[in-house]
This record gives sequence, structure tokens and C-alpha cells, in this order.
Amino acid sequence: MTYLFDDPKTFPADAVEGLVAAHPEELLRVHGGVVRKQATPAGQPALVVGGGSGHYPAFAGWVGPGFAHGAPCGNIFSSPSADQVYAVARNAENGGGVILGFGHYAGDVLHFGVAAEKLRAEGIDVRIIAVSDDVASGEKGNHRDRRGIAGDLPVFKIAGAAIQAGADLADAERLAWKANDATRTLGVAFDGCTLPGAEDALFHVPEGTMAIGLGIHGEPGIDERPLPSAKELAKILVDGVLAETPELASDRVAVVLNGLGTVKYEEMFVVWKHASQLLTEAGLTIVRPEVGEHVTSLDMAGLSLTVVRLDEELEQLWLAPVESPAFRRGGTVGGDLGGERGEIYGPGEDPIPAASEESRASAQRIAGILGDVEALLTELEPELGRLDAIAGDGDHGQGMVLGIRAAQNAARRTVEGGCGARTVLVQAGAAWSAEAGGTSGALWGAALTSLGSAFSDDAAVSGDQLLTGLVQAVEAVERLGGATPGDKTMVDAAVPFREALALAQAARDEAASEPADSAARAITTAAARAVEAAESTADISASKGRARNHGDKSVGTPDPGAISFSRIVTLLGEKLSA
Repeated sequence: MTYLFDDPKTFPADAVEGLVAAHPEELLRVHGGVVRKQATPAGQPALVVGGGSGHYPAFAGWVGPGFAHGAPCGNIFSSPSADQVYAVARNAENGGGVILGFGHYAGDVLHFGVAAEKLRAEGIDVRIIAVSDDVASGEKGNHRDRRGIAGDLPVFKIAGAAIQAGADLADAERLAWKANDATRTLGVAFDGCTLPGAEDALFHVPEGTMAIGLGIHGEPGIDERPLPSAKELAKILVDGVLAETPELASDRVAVVLNGLGTVKYEEMFVVWKHASQLLTEAGLTIVRPEVGEHVTSLDMAGLSLTVVRLDEELEQLWLAPVESPAFRRGGTVGGDLGGERGEIYGPGEDPIPAASEESRASAQRIAGILGDVEALLTELEPELGRLDAIAGDGDHGQGMVLGIRAAQNAARRTVEGGCGARTVLVQAGAAWSAEAGGTSGALWGAALTSLGSAFSDDAAVSGDQLLTGLVQAVEAVERLGGATPGDKTMVDAAVPFREALALAQAARDEAASEPADSAARAITTAAARAVEAAESTADISASKGRARNHGDKSVGTPDPGAISFSRIVTLLGEKLSA
């Protein structure tokens, strides 16, 4: 159990404060996490890696030259919010773009993705790496759909070394994916972990047994076996990891034997004695192994084995020097280590870029439409809540109202500051995501941000930009949410809307000239398709979101997310046609 804490709710933040206090020459506390004390060298890509707290040394302990530039830190086993990721990335980025790295979990994919949308809308090049090394969490043919566990260490270490050696953003991204595709991990647990303040562990393993295929967020394993000896466990781990041939064929390997919190070093060394022998007998050459705690799960009793196939390029990066609080490699870290840091970005301090008079006029109209949407969703709140309560948790109406109110307040504030069309939507999207919470809040935040990225602060919004932005907005929802038509989500209404807009856009491109109201008419026509599609979700059994747990209970009731989407775009068409 966790013995020492003040308030369980503030435990993650308190731990980060203490980490920075322990390493004041290396780390700087910023909103959402930590960054290097020294500024990222100008033009160098920034590697920002993170996830939930409870995994130390991952991720904040890896911030330093030769490794990461920053780490957003979420609550225990929870993804950092998009606002936290954005803030850390803003403080780490210095003209070279950003790589956002995390383990492949739905919450991280969503919130890091929303942060990426906002950064891109501001003109920052962002690449995303979702580590997927856990062989127990998916089939061989779908390696990138698996969970990320202790493979985070070698993948991010290799990417960080590449950046320190001078790799640009594209090459660092390439090398990170190359390392991910060459990495496999299998873990076991002997007992579960206990959250700060909790009276019992998240799960227990029956006495005398072990669970195979654990996660690092308190998830139990997928199988149970009698508790083996150290030698027998080493064979289980080695056989499980080597059962697959990664994309990179090689007989040289980096290996990590990772403790999850309770299994101590002497025990791991006994296991490693046998594992190293088995790997050698399999014809593999072990390159600079790591045995210790690297990606923990609070006090979980367990360990994992990670094997990375190395070619010459990856091996050089694996061996490169590192200077971070929790991971150090001997030698001198070469290249530019950065200089004095300038102004620190804090939440709510987004600068308002200069805007033309025409773009400011568009921003005022956008803020007005957001006000109309707020009135609509306030009226719909009880009905959306009723629909959601049938097979969900009943909070969709409330969440939508919280989101649009925050978005409208942000829009009003930035318009008063003289912002343009792009900025008003980027700021409104960030506010919706931060205040509404949940999946729909993050997705609507990303939709507004992506819509804004199609506009400019230098000119009025054109019909073509509007159609392009709306298509981009739906694509962002599809990309980040992971749902497809038929899953009974807002996507069931959004995709027909996008498809109708794309057809209208193609028709506009073919025409020599278009009436001024053609974009409004296209949106009205597309909204009608969205309404029809939303109503037809009543015939679908939910397979995504909370409602999926209720099976066919949702049949006969349309999806509230699809309904709210269809009503919003219908209102948009009406306002633009007026």
C-alpha cells in the first residue's frame, strides 16, 4: 500500500513538486508537469512524453539531455488532460516541432491528440508516437494496436538520443516508430497495487499463483498460473517475448527487466541470471541490459521483460549517453544542451495574435453563433440527459452545456481582445475540452480547434475555408475518437455530414463561380443528412463508450451524441442562411 501522503487527491501533484525540489538543477515545474531547466535549443525537436502518475521513473524522471524535453503528469493511472499536455509542449517547444509520446491507451490517444490539434492550429508541427509493446494485449498482426508498457523506456530513449544527435522531427519520428516496431514486452503480477488512501488493492492474485499479461494501470492479467521458481519465470517471459519475430530482424538486442514496484532488485537479479542465459542460448547478443524499476505501477508486485531487436542505427542510439534524474548513461551528452529559459507559459496566458479587421469581424460572428449554440444546448440539456441515461451515465446534456459555456466565455474574452477567426475557435476549443471533461468534451474541443485551423487571423472566413474546416473537424473526431459508423456515437451523424460537405466542396471546385450562399446551402443539406442519420441510431446496439456495457438496452433510443451533433450543425446552417 501507499503509506505516505497528505491528501490522496493531490498526491500526483505533490509528488511532482517533490521531484523538482530533489532535482532543482535539472527540472522546472510548469503547468501540467515538468520540463528541462535549460531551454530546448532553438530549432531542436522537443520530445514530450507522459501519461498517468504512479509509474515513476516514467515519465518525469526521464526529462533531461539525451532523453525527453518535458513530461505532462496526469492523475494516478489517468491520462494528463489535453490542457496539461499542451502547456508542457508549449514550454518545451522552441521552433523544431514536437513529438508527443505515450503508451497506447484510449485516454492518452484522445487527450494527447486534442493537444496536438491545438498545437497544429498554432502552426507547430506535431508528431505522435503511441508505444505498443505488450504482446499480451493484442494479436501478432496488429502490433500498433497493443498497449504500451515498459517498452516506453527504449522507444523514448532512442528517440531522445536521435534528437540529441541532430535528427530533425521527421527522422526522430521515423526512429521512434522503428524502435516501437522492434520492441516486445511480457509482464507478470503476483499481487495488485493500492491507490493512495485506498483500503485495498485494485485486484488480488490468489495465493500461490501469478497473473500473466498484466497492465500497468492496475489491470489484472489475462491468465493465472501456479507461482513458479525464478528459473521457471525467466523461461515463461523469454519464451513469451521471443514467440514473435519483430519487424526488425536482428540477433542483437536491448533488454529491460523491469520491476513494477514491490519485487526488489535481488529478486530481479536472480530472474535476470536465468533470462540472460536463455536469451544467449537463443542466439541473441545482449547489448547494455537494464535491470531495475523503470515503468512501475505504484506498489504492484510484478515484473516484465522487454526485448528490442537492434540494428546498427538503433544500437548506437540505445547506447548514447543520457543525463536525467532517473536514467543516466555514462559519457558526455553531445550537442547543444540549451541555454537560459525565457518566459514560461502558464494556463490561460495564450497570446492573442494580431488580426485584420476582416478576420475580427468573422471572429465576432463566430462568437455570436457559439452563443446561439449555447442557448440551444441549454434548452436540450434535459432531453440529452434523458437519452444518455437509458444506456449511459446520463451526463451528456450537462457535459455539452459545460463545454459550450466555457467555449463561449473564451470566445467572448478573445473577441474583446481583438482576436481573429482562427484564434477565437482555437481558444474556444481548448476551453471546451478543459471544462467539459470526458470523451465528448475532448472531441468537441478538438473539432472546434481543427475548424479554426482552416481559418486565418489575416482575412475573413471564406465559404471554401468554412467547408474545408468543417470536414477537418469531423476528421479530427474520427481520428481521435476511434469510432466508426455503426458504433452508435456522434460519428454516425458526423460522417454523413462530412461526406455531404465533401461532395458540395467538389461541386464548388468544378463550377466557374458559386453564389455567395452556396456554403450555407451545402451545410444545410449536409445537416439534414446528419439529422436523418442521428435518428437512425435508434436501431443500433451501442458498441462504443459507456453505453456498450448495456448491450441492446440502447436499441430504440437514438444516440445522444449523434443527436446533439445533428442539432448543432442544423443550427449552424440556419444561422449562415439568415
